[in-house]
Amino acid sequence: MKPVTPPSRFTIGTLARQAGVAIDTVRYYERQGLLPAPPRRASGYRDYDVAAVQRVRFIRRAKELGFSLEEIADLLALQDDRLHGVEGIKQRASERLHALDQRIAQLTEMRDALAVLVEECPGRGAPEGCPILGDIRGAAPAKPPA
Repeated sequence: MKPVTPPSRFTIGTLARQAGVAIDTVRYYERQGLLPAPPRRASGYRDYDVAAVQRVRFIRRAKELGFSLEEIADLLALQDDRLHGVEGIKQRASERLHALDQRIAQLTEMRDALAVLVEECPGRGAPEGCPILGDIRGAAPAKPPA
């Protein structure tokens, strides 16, 4: 009995399943130039190879790490640069890390401010006395009479 050899060419559905994305995502990556348009079979179906699966997985993982599609295009180009690629990739990753740290700091400030407002809100009474609504409106709420 011959060992089963996995196929080396794929339809878009098989590519999407193996890469863990939707078919529409594969088409979108093609339109954005992140994934080269594959050759077509006589039937008109796209004909992808293993490199396409690896490329889509690369794109998906880079998105999970917070890179934009534009930044991913840069990473894809840099991975083929044998002279300066790793240096460029590290620089882009460092920039992304810095941006994430800034966003985390902003989110922490937002969370802390909202936590104070939730704590101050009595959860009942007139809307004018709600510190959450007052803050969102940009005005200090009137304190309810004691």
